[in-house]
Amino acid sequence: MMKLLLILSLIVGTMFFEQNSNSLTLTVTNVKNEQGVVRVLLFKGDSGFPDDPDKAFKSASVKISGNKAVTVFDNIPEGTYALSVFHDSQNTGKLRTNAFGIPRDGYGFSNDAMGTFGPPSFEKAAFKITAGKNNANINLR
Repeated sequence: MMKLLLILSLIVGTMFFEQNSNSLTLTVTNVKNEQGVVRVLLFKGDSGFPDDPDKAFKSASVKISGNKAVTVFDNIPEGTYALSVFHDSQNTGKLRTNAFGIPRDGYGFSNDAMGTFGPPSFEKAAFKITAGKNNANINLR
């Protein structure tokens, strides 16, 4: 009888956990070539957005295949988030820019948000994570 109760509690606990594990699948398209990786930062709030990896909620370095990169973040609490991505073609961990600070590699933000002179605000790039599976797409510029 004890074993049966233990097994039932494990099954119910597993079902509860699976129902509450939200995920985010990000697809980054328009990647110029398959050199290097696509760097992804997921922010929960505007602190550090868009380029401070120490303040990002989660981050990833994603292999490029067929001029796109796909990654999945699991166990994301519901809430408001924003993504910033760039193609790290030389795998240096830094966005390459020219003398005027203009990016030399592709970059983008959730909602395909754009800023006037510089990156968009967190609010422009913000989106909601809800229960279950969530999807986001970013086209590199």
